[in-house]
Amino acid sequence: MKADLHVHTAVSDSSYSIEETIQLAKLNNIHYLGIVDHDTVAGLEQAIFLGKHYGVLVIPGIEISAYDYKRKRKVHILGYNFDLNASNINKLCAPIIERRHNHSLWQIRQLQENGFQIDIEDVLQKSQHSTCIYKQHIMAVLVDKGYCSHVHSNLYQKLFKGQGICVGEIEYIDVFAAVTAVKADGGIAVLAHPGQLNSYTIMEELRESGLDGVELFHEDHTQEDHQKIQTFAAKHDVILTGGSDFHGAYGGKTKLGQLTFPLDYVKDILC
Repeated sequence: MKADLHVHTAVSDSSYSIEETIQLAKLNNIHYLGIVDHDTVAGLEQAIFLGKHYGVLVIPGIEISAYDYKRKRKVHILGYNFDLNASNINKLCAPIIERRHNHSLWQIRQLQENGFQIDIEDVLQKSQHSTCIYKQHIMAVLVDKGYCSHVHSNLYQKLFKGQGICVGEIEYIDVFAAVTAVKADGGIAVLAHPGQLNSYTIMEELRESGLDGVELFHEDHTQEDHQKIQTFAAKHDVILTGGSDFHGAYGGKTKLGQLTFPLDYVKDILC
């Protein structure tokens, strides 16, 4: 048996539906599956139901897009095993979904104004199972149109990074508010991939505000990251988690089930 506690579905920005994701987990002998779609709890009840059908224990989760306003840096917070009603989480995250969708519509207009043959209807088709349009859906249409061969191509870097025509920011929620919301809904709050976003300087403050754990196992983490996180965990008595950060065809090289972590850690999430 294996555990993967960082998995996305088509409810946010993965190319795989909830059922396809759970089927793949079963195929890869994943017994504990943490579904953590971005800024939404939509689909979790269905995921738990399908998990029981396929023999996969789905741990309800979320990945909240937050911001450290003191250091002016993005920070992601994972929430696990909260009340599925998630009234506090929903109230906090609903504006993010709306802002992201509107920003994506602006990005589509930018592409159209710069000569790209892309129709909103095609993008909406790609994002039909999601709570909003993501840039991955936009890129998937550009792949279909022959502009590039895959979602994370050089064109993606050209358009959405640096000085690209689609570069822009949306207002994210305060990271401390994210931790508070997860805790208020009875969940476990975990700092996501601190090595990816360089979140180390805020960890102690988050712990003082109720943070329960830190994500250790992630494809972007180096051995140095592991050492930093394990040292922090030992000092502050926090739990450790990890997973593949799976997004299907819209993600990186790590596939579901390729990056797992010791089952002993799962009990800390389930308690």
